[in-house]
Amino acid sequence: MSTPQRSFTCLQCRLRTLPRPPRRLFHSTPRFQVEAPRPSVAPKVSIDIKHIRQNAALHEQNCLERNYTSQSQYPARINTLFEQWHVYQREARSLRERNNRLKLQLANPTTLRDEDSEEVQRIRQMSKKEIIDEAKMLKNQLSKIEEKESALTTEIEALAAAIPNITSNETPRGDDPTVVGFINDHPEPDPAASDRVWRSHVHIGSELNLLDFAGAATTSGWGWYYLLNEAAQLEQALVQYALSVARKRGWGMVSPPSMVYSHIAAACGFQPRDQNGEQQIYNIQQNASDVGRKPELSLAGTAEIPLAGMKANTILEEANLPLKRVGVSRSYRAEAGARGVDTKGLYRVHEFTKVEMFAWTAPSTQSSTEVFDEMVSIQTEIFTNLNLHCRIIEMPSTDLGASATRKRDIEAFFPSRRPKDDGWGEVSSVSTCTDYQTRRLATRVDIRTLGGKIAFPYTVNGTALAVPRVIAAILENCWDEAKGEVAIPEALWPWMDGQQVIKKKTC
Repeated sequence: MSTPQRSFTCLQCRLRTLPRPPRRLFHSTPRFQVEAPRPSVAPKVSIDIKHIRQNAALHEQNCLERNYTSQSQYPARINTLFEQWHVYQREARSLRERNNRLKLQLANPTTLRDEDSEEVQRIRQMSKKEIIDEAKMLKNQLSKIEEKESALTTEIEALAAAIPNITSNETPRGDDPTVVGFINDHPEPDPAASDRVWRSHVHIGSELNLLDFAGAATTSGWGWYYLLNEAAQLEQALVQYALSVARKRGWGMVSPPSMVYSHIAAACGFQPRDQNGEQQIYNIQQNASDVGRKPELSLAGTAEIPLAGMKANTILEEANLPLKRVGVSRSYRAEAGARGVDTKGLYRVHEFTKVEMFAWTAPSTQSSTEVFDEMVSIQTEIFTNLNLHCRIIEMPSTDLGASATRKRDIEAFFPSRRPKDDGWGEVSSVSTCTDYQTRRLATRVDIRTLGGKIAFPYTVNGTALAVPRVIAAILENCWDEAKGEVAIPEALWPWMDGQQVIKKKTC
């Protein structure tokens, strides 16, 4: 039997007949400004604007406590715009009611027979031409009002999207963190009474042929590096060790992409530029033919972004919460504005390997806090077994990103950083973000215990370890000046071919 032939339609004609997706404005910068149209593939944002309107003073104070000075004006501005929008709503409703009566009179005059208002009486006396002319006029007026309503709605949504999360009561207000604990003993509690010789990891890396910054500067520029020999092994050993600790606690592994849509990064609270307007995220340049037609792409600054985006436009089952994932990724940071001691060596670089934990929890402070504490416990186990002296600090309100309601950092002791911050340097952190990210990513949960109510789960994210900084800390803290070697932490031996020390090469 022969196959029936399809009628041929050229591609150009088919494209013309396809419906075009609606275009929405999407705003992602800290300051309010109109950007490119919101991609049709972007999740539908569901910010709780009502809460902002009803608690404008709270949100204003919250912005000021976080040093978001510009955004502190947004709650009041939203209320002003909402009042204007409400006025247009009433005007539009009145015009629609008038237009409906005109249509009824034109279609069937008997339908208005039972109404005795002055307006209806005047309509009854109008000619057909007068009704048609007024209907056209009302349509034009209504169109203009709807345009104004749409513009106000767009601005309100953009302002609301730029307002940061409400700060937790656990977070210290101001600029100073609170020390909540220590990991391992300090290697030199009394420097004045010690004759121990410390070296920077840059010096040690050069001495033992572990790091190459000069070659990387020629190849890629400032902020890149080569890990050589045992340093490259250390990177893989640290990754495998951190994953093993998380896996035994029930965290499922993910290998996430390093490139994400820019609107996904913005939904997670990562802006293209910081408060000073300096670049923070690497954007992928688009072909001229793709600009305005395809969504922009960025290099992920952390695996938190692709992990959060993994459940965008998804409804989770309550029984599966908390849903805990751990992933390894390369992370990319523009690090614009970095200066001083941070720019030397491995501490502040543009590209690095990081092990990241991410979880979705039930929408409650209790549930998210339990996962928050579990992440801190995992981090503590890792750094305890790496023999690094660390402190755990509750970060202040001025140090929180837009998405976080609370954040704890783990800082390791770096002898080379003594001139700065008394030697402390961040190697890990954990943040809880309530529903800030899930509202912007359309990640929802079906709460069976509440009769199938759809809610927004909370998210918690934490860095198990940032590899280059931990390598730097190990080199500096485990250096033996007399022997000219670095002792490898025992926890890493299984992934170092049994090697226990790093010595200078003889050849």
